[in-house]
Amino acid sequence: MAKLTTVQKVWEIVQPITDELGLILWDVRFVKEGADWYLRIIIDSENGVGINDCEAVSRAIDKPLDDADPISQAYILEVCSPGLERPLTRDEHFEAFKGADIMVKMIRPLEGIGKEFKGVLTDYSDGEVTITDHSGENTVTISVKDAAWIKLDDFDL
Repeated sequence: MAKLTTVQKVWEIVQPITDELGLILWDVRFVKEGADWYLRIIIDSENGVGINDCEAVSRAIDKPLDDADPISQAYILEVCSPGLERPLTRDEHFEAFKGADIMVKMIRPLEGIGKEFKGVLTDYSDGEVTITDHSGENTVTISVKDAAWIKLDDFDL
């Protein structure tokens, strides 16, 4: 059996709690920024997420995380929403937002397109995203691994 990563361990602890609170566990990130480690629990809801939701999750996961102790070093816990221009990182994100406007920043520029572009997420399969420009005339398929980020383009909301 493969050893679980820190993110997977935390996900297993937090998922039942967010489900119980009627929230969606959008993502879990464990990242080092400067000298500090951050555990970011990103939550969502069909009705949006407010500060009270973040506080409720933070309080509810505090003891289970301490009891399970999945992280050996000190870290800063943050519970937040994914925001309007939320990054799409997981298979279920891409599936859920087919047909949505997205923004893409590539690690390396694509010939004839460049490094950054926008379009409609028209398909997702096996780690590859198909994007059609807003004219509907041009389509490109890229590997998610080749993108620096892929985000919802909800600027007009």
